[in-house]
Amino acid sequence: MQLINKQRISLSLFFFLSGFNFSSWASRIPTIKSALNLNEAELGTILLTMPVSSLIGLPLSGWLVAKFETRVPLTAAFLLNSLCLTLIGFATTPLALVVALFLFSLSMRIFNISVNTQAITLQKQYDRKINGSFHGLWSTGGIIGVGFTTLLISLDVAMVPHLVTVSTITVLAGLAAYRFLLRNDQSTSGNKLAFSKPDPYILYLGLMVFFAAVCEGGMFDWSGIYFQQVVREEVFTAGYLIFMSFMALSRFVSDRIIERIGMAATYVMSAVLIFSGISLSIFFPSFWPAMVGFSLVGFGTAAVVPMTYTLAGASKTYSPGIAISLIATFSIVGMLIGPPMIGYLAHAFNLKVSFVAFALAGVMLIPISQRFFQLERSYS
Repeated sequence: MQLINKQRISLSLFFFLSGFNFSSWASRIPTIKSALNLNEAELGTILLTMPVSSLIGLPLSGWLVAKFETRVPLTAAFLLNSLCLTLIGFATTPLALVVALFLFSLSMRIFNISVNTQAITLQKQYDRKINGSFHGLWSTGGIIGVGFTTLLISLDVAMVPHLVTVSTITVLAGLAAYRFLLRNDQSTSGNKLAFSKPDPYILYLGLMVFFAAVCEGGMFDWSGIYFQQVVREEVFTAGYLIFMSFMALSRFVSDRIIERIGMAATYVMSAVLIFSGISLSIFFPSFWPAMVGFSLVGFGTAAVVPMTYTLAGASKTYSPGIAISLIATFSIVGMLIGPPMIGYLAHAFNLKVSFVAFALAGVMLIPISQRFFQLERSYS
């Protein structure tokens, strides 16, 4: 097998395992909420830990991808992220959960910057777009993770053995895949941040990722609770599972969609799907309409991140690692605002009304993407 194919398989495995890790935690949020007797506002406050931790990790992640081969911070952060699942499982107080989530999110931040930088570098060796497929595998890992969680919940398996098992599997698989990652990929230029004036190219890309993150992060954290409290579905992971399934489907076909209709039209399509799916789930909060609605939201949000990271890799100001790190900061702020905002809105009004925020965030992709492509044409 050619080295480039081994590199792609190894990188794909890390994307897959990361999705498996994240969904194993996210699909257990309703369990944690009940075990610690948290209301929506308290849960929203605890969930603030993750984006705050990720934001703190910005200087560290940018420095690591500029200083070392990206495989080094990628693997170290992935192993720490996997081990933190065990810490989450053993958290019996809100403070212990905050500490576990802080480390979990910090390691995930460093991993995401490193793995996406590798993906952009590897894509340049191909004559076609492949970045969407990597993110599709992340979503596929998420689907498998939710399915595994659903099976264990139906068998009354407790959260601790569940998360310890996931942690063990992913650590061993990550260690096996490490040796095939890209080497010697440090960027020699574009590694210094310019704080005097924001780069409009990065700014518009960042804003698109921000609004996508509000939707995506909020759906990760609240879809299970929405199905539990609004749809009144006993198997509360159903909404999260359908959302993740259509995210994966979208990311596997997004590269072909982009080649056929272009990135500008794909952003508009994503916005329409998010708005339509959330609206359907709000106005018809029963099982099948909500399932269809969540599938539309999953399909709509999925293409935004890989598309935007691909555009970031073409920045004339920054290296791919720094550009992705900057744009990921907008994503973190979206995660910072989205899930807690839903918690506070749900506590003040109700969970169904709070989901209107996702629909509005989706619509914002249209004007911002149009402004970005106008700017891009003026640069070319």
